[in-house]
Amino acid sequence: MIKTLTKHGNSAALVIERPILELLGATAETAFEVVTDGHALILTPIKDAVHSVKVRKSMDRIGKRYAKSFEELAK
Repeated sequence: MIKTLTKHGNSAALVIERPILELLGATAETAFEVVTDGHALILTPIKDAVHSVKVRKSMDRIGKRYAKSFEELAK
């Protein structure tokens, strides 16, 4: 499928049709993680965006709190 970006204010938007959203189990309110390798975009629907943010914050806190322990375990 080839898509063209649509002008949206000072940005560009990619319109994703309903059948594709349904295939992904997503809606217009679904948050997506956007990753690029410099050549392509990978869009992954986040099923529970609030939970995902909490998990990432917790992982960051744990990483900082136990950084020395992790370094010792890695040896």
